[in-house]
Amino acid sequence: MDGALASLYGREKGRAKTADGGRRSAGLGASAPGVARWLGDIRTYFPSSVVQVMQRDAIDRLGLSALLLEPEMLEAVEADVHLVGTLLSLNKVMPETTKETARAVVRKVVEQLEKKLAQRTRATLTGALDRSARISRPRHRDIDWDRTIRANLKNYLPEYRTVVPERLIGYGRAAQSVKKDVVLCIDQSGSMAASVVYASVFGAVLASMRTLDTRLVVFDTSVVDLTDQLDDPVDVLFGTQLGGGTDINRALAYCQSRVTRPADTVVVLISDLYEGGIRDEMLKRVAAMKASGVQFVTLLALSDEGAPAYDRDHAAALAALGAPAFACTPDLFPDVMAAAIEKRPLPIPDMAEQR
Repeated sequence: MDGALASLYGREKGRAKTADGGRRSAGLGASAPGVARWLGDIRTYFPSSVVQVMQRDAIDRLGLSALLLEPEMLEAVEADVHLVGTLLSLNKVMPETTKETARAVVRKVVEQLEKKLAQRTRATLTGALDRSARISRPRHRDIDWDRTIRANLKNYLPEYRTVVPERLIGYGRAAQSVKKDVVLCIDQSGSMAASVVYASVFGAVLASMRTLDTRLVVFDTSVVDLTDQLDDPVDVLFGTQLGGGTDINRALAYCQSRVTRPADTVVVLISDLYEGGIRDEMLKRVAAMKASGVQFVTLLALSDEGAPAYDRDHAAALAALGAPAFACTPDLFPDVMAAAIEKRPLPIPDMAEQR
């Protein structure tokens, strides 16, 4: 264990020197066999969660990204969301001999995420779609007691300490026709890798629900609509190109042009808001969509990591428009979408605590 840790953390990053005084990123050695042995060691001595962290650090500290282009290395690593992000960033330079192995690694992670996230997402959003339709003559099991009590507070009888519900408000039952349109607009800059992976999986889950019409758009300085690939999130991920610049305004212009039912549309922008396009136009588009009735949600990150880096000026400007920007873990995403669908306050983290 000590040897495996020392190989990665035993020297200050980038400060180790060769015998002739030159710098080198020492630790695991330059040969693929040396790295393969190290990968085997850490999987033997450490739990999976620790292995994933060490792999990520090895890629960052020792520049091992190039080795992921070799099928033998891919078969040896512990697959997780961050490894998928790294593979996607290498997609364009990946040799054909490695691509099938890379797709297998990505598919394994995607299937794990779908298994973890799909059931709760469908259950939460199905309930939200049912509740988003209000009826005035509900069956007993469909009564929305909270709204019914508030609507009948004027009928409170002090002597009986009760409310007489003259008017009942209930949940409707969603038909199988499309009830809501959802647009996921995802920033595919390099820093958003984990968010792209999670958003693609959620996009596929949402697309499988017949009561939602889901569109998935990715962007950097150009815009790509990947909606026709939503039946396979692996195809979606390999259709992205992590890295490059950012033009949020252009992406929102495309999304805005696809909105046909504003009052029944939820637009989710997933971005760190570092805008390379026209800032004022971006804000005008958000204001216009909200004014038309669109529910607009801004997620600075969709991942399990800590507080993300983001453009605070743009986040504050969006908040002033009534579109607060906040980070979201994958576990919380179904609740965020449910709140947006029902047009109730979003479960936004306490900003004072975040500071």
